[in-house]
Amino acid sequence: MRLPQFIADPDPVIGLLERLVDDESETVRRSVANNLNDISKDNPEAVIKKCREWLSEPGTDRQWVVRHATRSLVKQGNPAVFPLLGYTERPELRVSQIELENPHIQLGQALKFMLSIQSTATEKQHIVIDYAIHHVKANGKLSPKVFKLKDLQIEPGDTISISRRHTIKAITTRKYYAGEHAVEIFVNGLGRGMRKFVLSL
Repeated sequence: MRLPQFIADPDPVIGLLERLVDDESETVRRSVANNLNDISKDNPEAVIKKCREWLSEPGTDRQWVVRHATRSLVKQGNPAVFPLLGYTERPELRVSQIELENPHIQLGQALKFMLSIQSTATEKQHIVIDYAIHHVKANGKLSPKVFKLKDLQIEPGDTISISRRHTIKAITTRKYYAGEHAVEIFVNGLGRGMRKFVLSL
């Protein structure tokens, strides 16, 4: 059952979690993380603030709780969450234009895209690369779905090449519409380029 008062103000729940985050039981700590993850869906700023506070306290081992609690924010690509997990806050990179092998595909076929990323920083950077497929809806607007691509550390001046095949096939949880879709690249939650493609049914 949804409790609207705690969606509007999650502080009372977060106060309870504060007392349990260091519990000796892994089950309790997992429950803390799961509760925070649920809160993050309506109050992402409150969860990020609390996780930042937890990680700033010396002598604690809360990294797992924070990582598990922020999994939805990571999937959504919220840029503020990545520094909490050890990723470079504002990565210095040069991202090439996304190349599409097949900019027109039929439902059931795979979209293949390629790109390269070059570090322009003077020190090693920790980055996570995701991509989103923006599906066209019945009203013509686009709705993104994020997928994981790579988690890596890139040395100064290094260039990495990336390619991926993403099959777009009929599934029970999504209704597809013909028209112009898009693929977008994210690095540490920040959009770094988009290319459109056409899906035919």
